Amino acid sequence: MSDQPNRNPTLDDVAVLAGVSTATVSRFLNNPKVVAAATAERIQAAVAQTGYIPNLLAGGLASSKSRMVAVLIPHLTDSIFNDTIQAMAEELANSGTTVMMGLTGITPERTDELIQAAIGRRVDAIISTAPLSSRTAELVKRFPGLFIQIWELPEDPPGIAVGFSHRDAGRDVARFLQSRGYRRPLLVTAQGTRAGMRRDGFVEEWQALGGGDVQETMVDIPSRFGHGRRIFAEMRRLDEQPDVVVCGSDYLAQGVIVEAQAAGLRVPDQLAVVGFGNSSIAGDMRPTITTVDIDGARIAREAIAAIRRHAEGQPPRERSVDVGFRLIARESA
Repeated sequence: MSDQPNRNPTLDDVAVLAGVSTATVSRFLNNPKVVAAATAERIQAAVAQTGYIPNLLAGGLASSKSRMVAVLIPHLTDSIFNDTIQAMAEELANSGTTVMMGLTGITPERTDELIQAAIGRRVDAIISTAPLSSRTAELVKRFPGLFIQIWELPEDPPGIAVGFSHRDAGRDVARFLQSRGYRRPLLVTAQGTRAGMRRDGFVEEWQALGGGDVQETMVDIPSRFGHGRRIFAEMRRLDEQPDVVVCGSDYLAQGVIVEAQAAGLRVPDQLAVVGFGNSSIAGDMRPTITTVDIDGARIAREAIAAIRRHAEGQPPRERSVDVGFRLIARESA
């Protein structure tokens, strides 16, 4: 087709091979349903034969819509966000939107870099689970697309927020354990803002209900199964042995349970364990893990509905959507 083998194929190349105008090819790439089926088949075959890749950014600049959404999460390993992110990515892909995934880690600097990169690529929306620096919060306020924070409810979100109160979740766990007669909790908190909110809510409620001091330790992000061995070893060295370990994730809770059982302790008779996130392991483990369930599917639905309203030029129905949470009492506590 061309005597320049290293030249990138163009829209004109596809049009010539398919026997249609470049405008028809462009319409097909933006919305395949607007051209006749036979024409669509010829264009599709020409795209495959030429190896043409649409310049989505250039097309987005012309129409102010890139049909791309950036999704930012701290990590993938043992992540409590995975089910929510998968539901969102599948739904967005089904609607013809390309999902760009970014891993922020736990540093604000990396989050800032990825948000700036997403804005520079003219994405239609940014969905983020990462806390924002004040500088980046101001940046996303000027972002013409939609900025969505998920899994948290800041008092004044720079865009919109879809999440729940982590402090209230901590309080609920404290009330539950008090009602079940536990008196010596060991609180295991990951080094993160949201985990800190749950920790604060737990301690406040525990002490308000007349509980004594709360023994505490911390783990790195992400908290994972392997941390359980260290936590259990630390617990065994305490002067006062806890009767319940409150973990920041189900993966960590699983690790503590395995270590306790290996040491000959009966769960929950001699040591109770509570997780967080209601991952699939929580229901599959023996004993099953008492945990806090977050409706990740609803978070995904609310975020996608907000993106669609924004694409139609409509304002968000509300800036903060509280999806709530529920404590699921199972065998481990």
